[in-house]
Amino acid sequence: MNKKPIYVTQPFLPPLEEFIPSLQAIWDSKVLTNGGPFHQQLEKALCEYLGVEHLSLFTNATIALVTALQALEVEGEVITTPYSFVATAHSLLWNKLKPVFVDIEPDTLNLDPARIEAAITPQTTAILPVHCYGYPCDVTAIRKIAETHKLKVLYDAAHAFGVNFQGQSLLNQGDLSVLSFHATKVFNTFEGGAIISPDLATKQKIDRLKNFGYVNEVTVESAGLNGKMSEIHAAFGLLQLKHIDEARQQRRLVDAHYRRALAPVKGIKILPLIEGQETSYSYFPLRVRKDYPTSRDELYQKLKDAGIFSRRYFYPLISDLTPYRNMPSSDPSLLPVAHQAAEEILCLPIYPGLSAAQIEEIVQLISG
Repeated sequence: MNKKPIYVTQPFLPPLEEFIPSLQAIWDSKVLTNGGPFHQQLEKALCEYLGVEHLSLFTNATIALVTALQALEVEGEVITTPYSFVATAHSLLWNKLKPVFVDIEPDTLNLDPARIEAAITPQTTAILPVHCYGYPCDVTAIRKIAETHKLKVLYDAAHAFGVNFQGQSLLNQGDLSVLSFHATKVFNTFEGGAIISPDLATKQKIDRLKNFGYVNEVTVESAGLNGKMSEIHAAFGLLQLKHIDEARQQRRLVDAHYRRALAPVKGIKILPLIEGQETSYSYFPLRVRKDYPTSRDELYQKLKDAGIFSRRYFYPLISDLTPYRNMPSSDPSLLPVAHQAAEEILCLPIYPGLSAAQIEEIVQLISG
């Protein structure tokens, strides 16, 4: 009999019986969306858990990114990373903005601040960095660059749920931060996302933009989108939040197991944990170097043949995809670190419920 496949990540699902009372309450109230009671409760609970003051729930993080750029009234060119999920750059195109890709740092795989500064032109109005795999960007350097050149900073924090920086939520950095609550994330609402705002006025503007631009029943002030989260998704998020500390701890243990077991394997390099900095343990990326017996893609296929679905995340680079490859900043000679990462990185399975025996099976396949 074939064994059950092991995927790169799986959603943490609390017992179904815990969700039934919330479903019944939604059915009884007949409030399905438009900022209902579960939606309001989840916004408040997430603010308390994450250590932020203002949070707006969204139907997904892509719509949240599009809306955040609208809220910041960004124009012209935006400096961003080629090493991310394609939604990061797509949000710029949807706002008729020009992505300008710059290279990344080799250890964190986040935007290299030195490259950011070199790419600024008179048309640059914003920076869109990504906290890749939940490793914090160099937010201090990025803040200084933004202040010097009067640029907006929007953080794609899709992987950075619950990460702190210098004793405060990493999500408070920049002008806005966007979270993803997709089913594969550390915290999920099946589908969902959020924007973290610095003040109430900004949150109110975002809340109007995610509801078609309505100010009141008869007034529309802007061409907003439909980005509202449903009550069912919000109710599931409240249930997830009850178990989130346990889920995050299990991810930490999986990460630690991999690090111990894979440290001796020649040709495998694990992204370092930086002392004094947190990560979300969203993913477990490793680099398959040239001195490993096979290529990264051959290892990927070996694991896949054994029913273990790792991910070449992020491959190919955004800058190599059809909508972007002809842009001047997509020239591979300008992005050597990102291209090397795209050829070497393999993300191994990491999620609550991944057993020690399963981890050892994966380690043995890589070691052998």
